[in-house]
Amino acid sequence: MDLDLSEDQEFFRDTTRKFLESRIPVETVRKLAKHPDGFERDWWQSGAEMGWTSMLVPEEHGGGSLAGEGLLDLVIVAEEMGRLLTPGPLLVTNVVAAAISERGTPEQQKALLPGIVSGETLASWALDEPGGRWQAAELDVEARAHDGGFLLRGVKAPVEAAGQVDQLLVTARTRTGLTQLLVPADAAGISLKPMQGLDLVRRYAEVRFDDVFVPESAALGRVGEAHEDVERQLQIAIALQLAETMGAVDRVFEFTLEWMFDRHSFGRPLASYQALKHRFADMKLYLEAGMATATAVARAVQQRDPEAAARVSAAKSYVGDHATFVLQECVQMHGGLGVTWEYDLHLYLRRATTNQLRYGTPRDHRERIARLIGMDGGSR
Repeated sequence: MDLDLSEDQEFFRDTTRKFLESRIPVETVRKLAKHPDGFERDWWQSGAEMGWTSMLVPEEHGGGSLAGEGLLDLVIVAEEMGRLLTPGPLLVTNVVAAAISERGTPEQQKALLPGIVSGETLASWALDEPGGRWQAAELDVEARAHDGGFLLRGVKAPVEAAGQVDQLLVTARTRTGLTQLLVPADAAGISLKPMQGLDLVRRYAEVRFDDVFVPESAALGRVGEAHEDVERQLQIAIALQLAETMGAVDRVFEFTLEWMFDRHSFGRPLASYQALKHRFADMKLYLEAGMATATAVARAVQQRDPEAAARVSAAKSYVGDHATFVLQECVQMHGGLGVTWEYDLHLYLRRATTNQLRYGTPRDHRERIARLIGMDGGSR
C-alpha cells in the first residue's frame, strides 16, 4: 500500500517481511493446514514481540506505534501477511484490543490488555450471525438482564479462531439497544461447532450461547449504547482486511508476470502477445486502484473521518469484486498449472474469497452506501 512510509515504517515493513519469509513461508502455511489451530502459539508470540498486537493499545498498557497512528502501522503488517498467506488472528485480536483500549474500564484494561499485547491472550470478535447477518439491525443474539449481570442466548457464526482464543467480545442486543460483552471463551454454557472454510489455515466456528451468565462488569462501554463502537470496530476490521487482500493480489500479480516472461510459446515469451498485454494492463489498473482505495480507507479510519463509513463500504465493494477478478485472471494466465493443488495460486484465491465474504459482501456494502447517503427509499 502507498502510505508514504517514514524511514521507521519502511524498516518495520522490511523487518516484518524478512521475519515472515524466514519463519512461516508459504510452504509452512501448507503444512499448517493440518494443524488443529492453523497456527502455532509460540510463533504468534514472536510476532507480538515485534508489535503486531500493540499498535492500537495505549502506551500505559504496553502498547504503542511507530508514528503515533497505530492503524497505519498495523496495515503494514496486514499487507505483508497477505503476501505470504500468513495465519494467525491478527484482525480479530486487534479489533478487540482497540475496543478494550477505547471503551474498557480500568479493571478490564488491566486484566486483558497486557496479555493481548504480549501474545499470551488471544481474543476474537463475535459479530456475525447465521445467514450472513453482520449489521447492527440484523443481530438477534440476546443479552438479558439477570441477577446483577446478563444471560447470553443465541448463535454467532462464523467466529474466527473461536476454538483457539481465550476471550470473546460478543455484540448482542439488550432491551435498551446494542451492547458488547467480554466473555471468557470457556464460560459455562458456550458450545462450539467447527465450520468448514475455504482458507486452509483460517479456523471458524459456530458459537452457541445457552444462557451464558456474565456479570455486569463484563459490559464493554455503556449498556445499550454500543452502536458507534461497533461501527468503529467494523471500520478497523475492514481496513485491515483490505490491506491483507491487496497484499495477496500484489504478490500473485508479481509471480504471474514473472511466469509470463519465463514461459514461451512458438519461440516467444507469453508476455509479448498483444492480447495478453491488454489483459495485464487491466489487471494492473485494478491492482493500483485497489491499493489506492485501501490506503485511503486506512487513513480515513485512522483520522476518524466523518465520511469513513461510506468510504469503507465503497472500498470493500470495489476490492471485493476486483481482487478476486484479478486472481482469476492470473489463474487463466497460468493455464493448467494454475488450477493444480501443488501451485500456490489457489491458496491466494481462497484467502481473497474468504475476505470478500467476511463483514459483508460487495453487494451488502453497496446497499449500505445507499442507506448512508439516503438513496435506499427509506428501507431498513
